[in-house]
Amino acid sequence: MISYDPKDWITFVFRFHKADTFRKLFPLILLIGFYSAAVAYLELEYWDLPEDSRVKNISIMHGMLGFVISLLLVFRTNTAYDRWWEGRKLWGALVNNSRNLALKLHAILDDEKDRAFFRKIIPGYASILNKHLKDEETSKQLSEDIILPADHHYHRPNQVAKMIFMRINELYKNQKITGDQLIILNSEIQSFTDICGACERIKNTPIPYSYSVFLKKFIFFYVMTLPFGYVFNLGYFVIPVVVFIFYVLASLELIAEEIEEPFGHDANDLPTAKIAENIKKHVEELL
Repeated sequence: MISYDPKDWITFVFRFHKADTFRKLFPLILLIGFYSAAVAYLELEYWDLPEDSRVKNISIMHGMLGFVISLLLVFRTNTAYDRWWEGRKLWGALVNNSRNLALKLHAILDDEKDRAFFRKIIPGYASILNKHLKDEETSKQLSEDIILPADHHYHRPNQVAKMIFMRINELYKNQKITGDQLIILNSEIQSFTDICGACERIKNTPIPYSYSVFLKKFIFFYVMTLPFGYVFNLGYFVIPVVVFIFYVLASLELIAEEIEEPFGHDANDLPTAKIAENIKKHVEELL
C-alpha cells in the first residue's frame, strides 16, 4: 500500500505515480482524442452541418444519462471500498487476536519448549494466510518441528490452525493447562479460522460480471457520443473536453477494480505481508 502525506497537494497534483490511472488509460485516452478529432473534422469541415442540425440535440441525452452514470459509479466505488475496508478490519482483528493469544499463553505456559512452539506458529498463521490469499507458493516447513503436508490441495491456513488446536489439546491432556484455561484460549484460536473464511469470501466473490461489463460499456458508449453533440458549441476544443470526461469516468472504474480485491499485489492493496511481519515481532516480544 502506498504511504503518503494527505496534506501535500502539490505532490498529488503534479506527480505521476505508477498507480496513477492516467498511465493505465493513456492508450485509450489517445484513441478517444483521435476519435473526437475525427468527429469534429467531419462535422465542421466535411459534412458542414448547420447550427440548427438535429445532431446538436444529442447533448440532451447526455444530460439525462449523466445522472444515471454518476449514481452507478458512486455505487461501484462505495461497494469496492467497503470490501477493501472490511479486509483491513479483518486483518486488524487478526493482529489483536494474535496478541491476545500470545498474552494469555505467556501467563499460562511455563515450559520454554511450548512457548517456542507458539512463538513460531502464531505469526506463522498470519504469514501463511497472507500467501494463501495471494495464491503464492508457501513453504512446506515453518520450522524444524512444524511441517505442513506436502499435498498442494491441502488448505494451508487450516493446517496451521489444526496444529494450534492439537497442541492446545495436548497441553490440556498433559495437565499443563486447566479446562477453564482451555475455554479462555478457545475464542482467539477459533477467530483465526473465522477471519480466514471472511477473507476468502471477499477474495472469491467478485462484483457480478454483468454489472461490471454493463458499466464499462455504458462509459464507453456515453463518451463516444459526446463529440457529436458538443462539437457545435466547443468546436475543436471538444477534443480535450471529451478526453477529460473519459479520464474521470474511466478512472473511477479503474480505482474500484483495484481496491475491490484487497489481497493482491496492486499498489493500493492491503499491506498484509507487513501486517504479518508486525504480528511476528509482537508475538516474539510477548513470548
